Amino acid sequence: MYRFFETLPGAFAWFTLALIVVCSWRLPAAVAIFIILFDIYWLLKAIYLSLHLRSTFSRMRENLKVNWIGKLHGEPHTRDWAEIYHLVIFPMYREPYEVVRESFESLRRADYPLDKFIVVLATEERVGAEARALAEKIKSEFAPSFFKFLVTVHPEGLPGEISGKGSNETWAAKEAVRLAIDHARIPHERVLVSVFDVDTHIFPAYFSRLTYVFLHAADRLRAMYQPIPLFTNNIYQAPALARVVAFSATFWQMMQQSRPERLTTFSSQSVPLRVLEDIGFWHTNVVSEDSRIFWQGYLRYHGDFRVEPLLYPVSMDANVAPTFWGTMKNLYAQQRRWGWGVENVPYMLDGFRKDSRIPRRKKWYWSWNVLEGFHSWATNSLMIFALGWLPIAIGGQRFHYTLLSYSLPQITRFVMGLSMVGIATSAIISILLLPERPKWFLRRHYVLYALQWLLIPITLIVFGAFPGLEAQTRLMLGGRFRLGFWVTPKWRSPESGKGVGGKHKGSPVSEDRR
Repeated sequence: MYRFFETLPGAFAWFTLALIVVCSWRLPAAVAIFIILFDIYWLLKAIYLSLHLRSTFSRMRENLKVNWIGKLHGEPHTRDWAEIYHLVIFPMYREPYEVVRESFESLRRADYPLDKFIVVLATEERVGAEARALAEKIKSEFAPSFFKFLVTVHPEGLPGEISGKGSNETWAAKEAVRLAIDHARIPHERVLVSVFDVDTHIFPAYFSRLTYVFLHAADRLRAMYQPIPLFTNNIYQAPALARVVAFSATFWQMMQQSRPERLTTFSSQSVPLRVLEDIGFWHTNVVSEDSRIFWQGYLRYHGDFRVEPLLYPVSMDANVAPTFWGTMKNLYAQQRRWGWGVENVPYMLDGFRKDSRIPRRKKWYWSWNVLEGFHSWATNSLMIFALGWLPIAIGGQRFHYTLLSYSLPQITRFVMGLSMVGIATSAIISILLLPERPKWFLRRHYVLYALQWLLIPITLIVFGAFPGLEAQTRLMLGGRFRLGFWVTPKWRSPESGKGVGGKHKGSPVSEDRR
């Protein structure tokens, strides 16, 4: 059954695409009516999602103004906050020293007591001595600031593992428990484990906010805790297409945080150590360990598991390479790797099949939402931008001379034009999320940063549908077509004045526009 479940997303996607071609040929009038209704559906959905986006943005901006460490001191529910330790893991591959150092510098600016931090820089044996030397250099500079600082080396070629972030994180977490937490006799239920990509910048109040949400959460050991990922560290270096893709990823996560019943884990995440041990740490033989771990918890606790939205950001690098075409290549590869999260579909469905204790309602809810989400990813933008002309192109002369044939392009253009309200919302919020401007960035650049959203049809297809469809097809075919873990290269411009944008000063809203 597991292999059958692996074929479902790709089979559904290709069946849908084949069906619209056949129906456009044989039933062009029916397809024309369908696409008009489909466009209206997407217009309503765009409006609905833009409301969630604005809601999350407003709540995030308010949370950035709150003195969370003060609230920890001042509320009776959080009087034991100082007993909470934070195990922070940064898995590292071949990232430059400057990238790694900036992340640790941001961590050192945390307002949560630094003597409650156990920090791990997790390296890979297969990378070689150069990366370990870099890690030791970081340790010598930052170790005095924290309670414990470890550099771990994940051995190469352990049985049952693939080369990837999950195996490195699991090794690092187990080493931290053995060498630091148990050695200091810290109760495991008082430890929160956070994992971040090594380019992640932490806002000063992040761990205070995380601790506050954890202590206020109902049944706190049946949850994981998810920040909002911003991809703005080097956003001023990114070409327009890469900026749109980066903000689109952020916006999707923001929309999901406004709908916590649908929220799963992505990239940066925090989990109680007791829960992490109970579910067996991150899987070491999958690419999408960051999203898989939610399903590990959901199945382990028979559906009594959730993700708590922090409504608070962390900031990472946008996908940028030294050249434009290098950026485009890396961007596609990154989106394909994210699309490979479809490997969790058979894991989820097979787990549902075997576990009779999960309520049937929850099984149907998650099965539909997850399958529909991946199906939409791979097909919907292709349908929107193809079906407006496909019935006219292949529907035959009889349909070509009908009023519906004449009206179809005009109606679809009109409906898609109305959807610009969603794009306008995205443009405004993307500008508000920009970090402090570098000196070369003039006010006229804001116009260009707003107009970049006219590229959304290209990004939805080239960096959305295509990599999503490829990932689902590879899972369907299996064997040598399966994807391994691909590490996104980190690059920062060395040019003076055109480097990373100014550091966030406690808010993703630039100081000159507050």
